[in-house]
Amino acid sequence: MADIPTKIQLIEDADAAGEAATVYDEWRQKSGRQKMPGILKCFGHRPDFLRDVMKFGDTVHFSEGHLNRRQKEAIASWVSYLNRCPY
Repeated sequence: MADIPTKIQLIEDADAAGEAATVYDEWRQKSGRQKMPGILKCFGHRPDFLRDVMKFGDTVHFSEGHLNRRQKEAIASWVSYLNRCPY
């Protein structure tokens, strides 16, 4: 991911410091994954807003409803693929 140029300078996992590092660690602990997704790294410059984005994702995108989380993530992955999104 670090090799793909983006319009927004991402804060990579190894470069996160201060509050950004804290929020990245919170996400890792909650998700069980080790690498922060690029789409969330876009908000690393505003850790307060990043927390809001993560909360929004948890309550809207990943809550159970007409579609379950697995179905929603499959749709999101397909749309990202169609859009050639590097995230």
